Amino acid sequence: MADRSFSDVSLAALYDTLNPWGPSDDFYLDLVMSARSVLDVGCGTGRLLAHAREAGHQGRLCGLDPAAAMLVQARGQADVEWVLGDLGSVRWEGEFDLVVMTGHAFQVLVGDEEVRSALAAVRQALRDGGRFVFETRNPAVRAWEAWRPERAREVSDAHGDPVRVWHEVETPVLGDRVTFSETFEHPRWGWPRVSRSTLRFLGADALRTFLGEAGLVVHEQYGDWGRRPLAPTAPEIITVAGRA
Repeated sequence: MADRSFSDVSLAALYDTLNPWGPSDDFYLDLVMSARSVLDVGCGTGRLLAHAREAGHQGRLCGLDPAAAMLVQARGQADVEWVLGDLGSVRWEGEFDLVVMTGHAFQVLVGDEEVRSALAAVRQALRDGGRFVFETRNPAVRAWEAWRPERAREVSDAHGDPVRVWHEVETPVLGDRVTFSETFEHPRWGWPRVSRSTLRFLGADALRTFLGEAGLVVHEQYGDWGRRPLAPTAPEIITVAGRA
């Protein structure tokens, strides 16, 4: 089930404002433009594929997301396949040159079997020679320690009204799973809307193990969007994998 921040239409409409286009989007757009057929798993509002189409991509573009509210935003781009579901409910057989999971979507896979099932489906969806590219936050950096109420942000909705957003982590954090709340406060709502989420922070070695079990091999791993090598202090673990 999608978290409330994705399943609530009014909150989904804020996603792109809260997460403006940046270096990660440029990184993935470059990959998408060089692939004939692309599956974006957890496509959200669909802006990556929409940008690719607007930039002249002529091949097949398919976005998959379990949150109908996010796809409401995405379906403004009509010449892309938008599919409601997840890797456990929809299957493809050797149809894509590139599969991506952007926006740290891989981290919502919190259970071992959930990870294994998703990776098996990705491998099945890839053509021979295809690539699977995704990123996770480097657990060594402990990014969640900055997710505190006093670091609240304020953005404007489509009507120009202010929306205040903050995060709070449930402590103590044990193991590789971090549970936190995301609170949205709007002057017209009367009370805040709260979304509760759990993310899994897997290290590079654990990712390689899971990928290997699924019949996928790591080709590269980067530490940031400039493709610098993975290092202990790197903010990201950006993984490029393919069928073994």
